[in-house]
Amino acid sequence: MKRRGQSTLKERLRYVNKAYRKSGPVEVVQTWMQLPRGNKIALPSRFGHEDIRCADSLVEYCVNEFSQAGEVVFDPFAGFGTTLMIAEELGRQGYGIEYSKGKADYVRKLLERPERLIHGDSRKLLEYDLPLIDLCFTSPPYTNRSDTENPFVDYRQKGFDYPSYLQEMGSIFSQVAQKMKPSGRLVIEASNLKKDGEVTTLAWDIAREVSRIFHFDGETVICWEEYGYGYNHSYCLVFSKP
Repeated sequence: MKRRGQSTLKERLRYVNKAYRKSGPVEVVQTWMQLPRGNKIALPSRFGHEDIRCADSLVEYCVNEFSQAGEVVFDPFAGFGTTLMIAEELGRQGYGIEYSKGKADYVRKLLERPERLIHGDSRKLLEYDLPLIDLCFTSPPYTNRSDTENPFVDYRQKGFDYPSYLQEMGSIFSQVAQKMKPSGRLVIEASNLKKDGEVTTLAWDIAREVSRIFHFDGETVICWEEYGYGYNHSYCLVFSKP
């Protein structure tokens, strides 16, 4: 028996697309969906311990849903290049920033337009020569409330804390907003985490911080195969420019 309020795979959340909020049709978006986890490209063994990539299926869904052919898709945390590679496959212009030189060098060899991946610091986004953005899709580096490593420098420095993480996240997406077209969209994939019995409401905290800058349109829960607490599902947070 279905419990009150329980979602079904076909259940959808109706919200108004910012681009057509005044005169256009109401957009229909799933409240949750199940997608296969995994990536088509296997990483070299030297990166095996870091294989926490966003699933190809989610990137494909979001790029198709929130952008058109020829438009600019940007990822400020490019990582192993999933967003950029899929953007190119789908006929978009993929741009990104990656802090790790090793990752950036590896990904550039896989891209049709390697010069569009910047080896740099997303906290200095406005210093780089980037085009206006149609869609920003990203899965930012995660951190637990008790962690002290700095995710924005590839976890290579200690002495960092969770409030600073959220503050830096807000600064980065404030810069994204300045480089985004009026009709642009922002989609962030994030999870809530649990470590040593403590829950970090990472997805919700990111949503709250970014909502200070963008209009929060809603979220879709993405259900994955079992992958540990906080990783058998994640949240696809959708924003538009206010």
